[in-house]
Amino acid sequence: MIDLQLMALLLTPLLGGLLLAMFGSRSWAAELNSLMSFCTFVAAVVLTIRVVDSGPEVALNEEFFIDQFNVFLVALTAFVAFTTSLFSRPYMRIEQHHGKLSTPMLHLYYSMYQLFTLAMLVALTSNNMGIIWVAMEAATLTTVLLVSLYRTPASIEAAWKYFILCGVGIALALFGTILLYFAAERVLGEGGEALLWTHLNEVKAGLEPTVLKLAFVFLLVGYGTKIGLVPLHSWLPDAHAEGPTPVSAVLSGLLLNVALYAVVRSKVLVDGALASHLAGNLMMGFGLLSVVMAAFFLSRQKDVKRMFAYSSIEHMGLMTFAFGMGGAVATFAGLLHMTVHSLTKSAIFFAVGHATQKSGTQLMENIRGLITTHPTIGWGLAIGSLAILGMPPFGVFASEFLIITTAMHTYPWTTPFLLAALGVAFAAIFSRVQSMVFGETTDERLPHPPALVPVFVHLGLVLLLGLYIPPYLADWYRQAAALIG
Repeated sequence: MIDLQLMALLLTPLLGGLLLAMFGSRSWAAELNSLMSFCTFVAAVVLTIRVVDSGPEVALNEEFFIDQFNVFLVALTAFVAFTTSLFSRPYMRIEQHHGKLSTPMLHLYYSMYQLFTLAMLVALTSNNMGIIWVAMEAATLTTVLLVSLYRTPASIEAAWKYFILCGVGIALALFGTILLYFAAERVLGEGGEALLWTHLNEVKAGLEPTVLKLAFVFLLVGYGTKIGLVPLHSWLPDAHAEGPTPVSAVLSGLLLNVALYAVVRSKVLVDGALASHLAGNLMMGFGLLSVVMAAFFLSRQKDVKRMFAYSSIEHMGLMTFAFGMGGAVATFAGLLHMTVHSLTKSAIFFAVGHATQKSGTQLMENIRGLITTHPTIGWGLAIGSLAILGMPPFGVFASEFLIITTAMHTYPWTTPFLLAALGVAFAAIFSRVQSMVFGETTDERLPHPPALVPVFVHLGLVLLLGLYIPPYLADWYRQAAALIG
């Protein structure tokens, strides 16, 4: 049964990609994209219920492995991909109406959107560390095409920068994977089994520590490029600023999580082989540096999408720091922060997308009075910004509170850096969003209804997770945290 459920999950976006490659130029392509994304989400829900109830399982001749950790990310990925597809229906049509996109460009967008979803789901569910690398490379290639969709000089430059930097990063991750195989080959023998995570996890205590140390460094630097960790982050603000807004939403809300997932899976193996905190220390170092640097970069931004791109770097650094600390509470907080960041940041990009379409610019100084010209966009951006800044009672506050209090207890020297960075980020974002939402304007109201249901659905879920985590979901987080913490 698990084989059939997993095949349904993976074949649905594959079928969607093929159908949209053939019919993506039709007027109903946007609806087909949303339908296939919804079917993928349904398949993810069915798979999630089974795994949470029955526990970890291998599938398809042990090439795929599902446990509470990755099925949590599968459900999150499928949900955000579905809501983003709903948002992109009117958004992309308005872009076409404004002359920014042609029908062939939309054809490419819809087909690549489904293949991008497929690549992320394969990376999350594969039991083979080599296939995870292949899926991450496929995700890179599809997003390069999506980032360059507008075909402007700036978007093509951003896509090339993304391709080159992430190509170098993914090559380093490949070298780390090869080193991991070299260490496993001596214990498990030659063949594909030496790269299966479940087999590696069983014999991790017998793997060569020196080789594992070197492998993890390459894996962290390689996949860290995809996460956007400082100083490997420079592609991310350009990709967010120049690509279509739905691409920014899935990049920030989903792809960065998948890359962090690969690092965490690797950390579990290294921790078992070394019986030390080396991997965690490296993750904490990169994570803390990312939080601090991104916070100060935020104050220098003039482009609204670049500003929230740096916010993504800050929050991915915070997650990396949490998983680096390890332990039940920090890992639980990291998983919760993954959830609320994905939901909140995608909602913010949805609101920002409509705001920039209305204003015809991404420069924050030229976006004013959203609360007057379209109140729902203004409130969506204001509430989303307060949520991502960690204001109570939103879920981001709960996860950040858990991370900081755990750091106070176990690594007190990090607390001033975290608090200072969060304070700077709050001041930088709040001061700009306040003017965008409540500033004076002479613009008229929007002539078209924006797709704001996904915005408030996401923010409603983030508010719920700040006020009350359902017991079923809390147990799910605890199970996942126990597997990796």
